[in-house]
Amino acid sequence: MHRNLPFGTPIIGAEERAAVQEVLAGPILVHGPRAVKFEEDFAAYTKALHAVSVSSCTAGMHLIWFTLGFGPGDEVIVPAQTHVATAHAVELTGARAVFVDCEHRTGNIDLSALETAITPKTRAIAVVHFLGLPVDMPQVMEIARKHKLFVLEDCALAVGSKLDGVHAGLMGDAGVFSFYPVKHMTTAEGGMVITRNAELATDLRLRKAFGVDRTHGERKIPGTYDVVALGYNYRMSELHAAIGIEQVKRIPGFLAQRERNYCALSNALTSVPGIGLLASSDIRFKSSYYCASVILDEAIAPLRPDIIGQLNVRGVGTSVYYPQPVPRMTYYREKYGWKDGSFPNAARISDHSIALSVGPHLTEDDMMYTADALQEVLKGLKS
Repeated sequence: MHRNLPFGTPIIGAEERAAVQEVLAGPILVHGPRAVKFEEDFAAYTKALHAVSVSSCTAGMHLIWFTLGFGPGDEVIVPAQTHVATAHAVELTGARAVFVDCEHRTGNIDLSALETAITPKTRAIAVVHFLGLPVDMPQVMEIARKHKLFVLEDCALAVGSKLDGVHAGLMGDAGVFSFYPVKHMTTAEGGMVITRNAELATDLRLRKAFGVDRTHGERKIPGTYDVVALGYNYRMSELHAAIGIEQVKRIPGFLAQRERNYCALSNALTSVPGIGLLASSDIRFKSSYYCASVILDEAIAPLRPDIIGQLNVRGVGTSVYYPQPVPRMTYYREKYGWKDGSFPNAARISDHSIALSVGPHLTEDDMMYTADALQEVLKGLKS
């Protein structure tokens, strides 16, 4: 029987709707207690010392680089295989994103090439836990400390990801999360920065709200304040935070279903000819199982549009992570140049992959349907 299996969909229940209605019934939509409560709850979940809510993951990353004073003449190492936001956050400061290829096996930044990309202008490293599989952070930190570099963890797909029992975002100097609608949890839109650095957290709170020196609650006379630093309007509203408070409670259930789905789908695809899967969890590395990225063999990769189209006809939603290596995208290609053959592993994943959903809106039986549909499509290519 035909099914409709969207790649992603926000899971919003009665609790989230009631929380939003409660905010709308009150007088405070911004600068209120819910954003603070959400920060506390997310910090408790990840075991972070400090959490700062922001309007998006991109805003959080940009805010960190801005707060650190990065600008023209500075360089930040960025994976070639990532969402463009990781690089944009650097570029928006006037600094330069210096790209490094990814590992063939995991899609994470190639640590064997990382140190060779460091120059006297390098000030930081941005790592991305690709599709939720943690980067080997002890190796990253060893290189970073040797060269006295700041390390930002882009955790957009890493809610629930852990390495040696430590949550993603807590192994570098700061971690930034995304709560976009199809991520592991949502606030409709929004993000969170976590860090062990109290001074950095204080600076981020100041600069995410124009550099104003006191909150509404701290103002003895309403409307009176000073501005002590340059800042942005990167705050999270009470509406978004209210959803987040309820979603944090659901993270364990969401993650458990994702893992069950991933295991069912990956097991069903293990012996299918013509495809492979990127590496996933092991004893040390705990993935958040954002999706299952199927890598097509060289011979059938040119047929990817047709394969995706046929899967979609069968009701199987798909995506691509990510559509191009960032340095091959027009803006970066025109600004910095592109040579064919650059970043071959990132190009292979971008050009040969199909992302299949393992989201908690789906069941293990849906995974069997997905696997059967893919096998049927692949067999049809050869007939």
